[in-house]
Amino acid sequence: MLPLRDINETRRFPLLTYLLILINVLVFLWELSFPPAQLEAALAAGLTVIPARASVAPFAPDTILSVLRSMFFHAGWAHLLGNMLYLYLFGDNVEDRLGRVGYVLLYVGSGFAAAWAQILIAPASTIPLVGASGAIAGVLGSYFILFPTVRVKGIVPLAFFFLWAEWPAWLVIGLWFLVQLFSGVSSLGGEMNGGVAFFAHIGGFIFGLVVTRLMMMAYPQPPVPDRQDMLYRRARRNSFF
Repeated sequence: MLPLRDINETRRFPLLTYLLILINVLVFLWELSFPPAQLEAALAAGLTVIPARASVAPFAPDTILSVLRSMFFHAGWAHLLGNMLYLYLFGDNVEDRLGRVGYVLLYVGSGFAAAWAQILIAPASTIPLVGASGAIAGVLGSYFILFPTVRVKGIVPLAFFFLWAEWPAWLVIGLWFLVQLFSGVSSLGGEMNGGVAFFAHIGGFIFGLVVTRLMMMAYPQPPVPDRQDMLYRRARRNSFF
């Protein structure tokens, strides 16, 4: 399924989620200002993570800075828009539930976990790791724990047409993870399959699961919504958008 919206209202404005989207878009527009060859040379020179180089000193200051920078670079419009769609759909509720400090820790921590997972699996790879996919995978893992039964609306591509569908979040995100896992296992022994760092997605997702579970143990659940709020949510379900 390609998710388009979830039936899950937030209690406050998702400032950090929108700010992250803005930063990613601005960085990508900055990338477009360079000739492709010059940008590729800059990435290979250490602007982002190169597993073969980072595996020698994974916790060195230069490596840590490279991992942080790599979270805001993208390989193309499809890469950027796909990541921002998932961040927009699922990030606002995770930010709302975890709070801004918890959300930042989750996002950045997932990005680092994703990079190190890919470095561990392919330590000799010379393909740069770029994109917010690993950090956003952690957001998906968090959403999977926090809101498993929330309904997600989207489209399912079939042979010659698209089917409108509404599935629970655990199914949408669970299927996404299974695709990453199957693709990652299939790519073992070689470079990134099609240029996609599947084990970065897997590492970020697992980090999001674990950290969110720990946060839930430390902080109580929010109060159950009152009847008026429940009626409002039910009314929102009646329309696709």
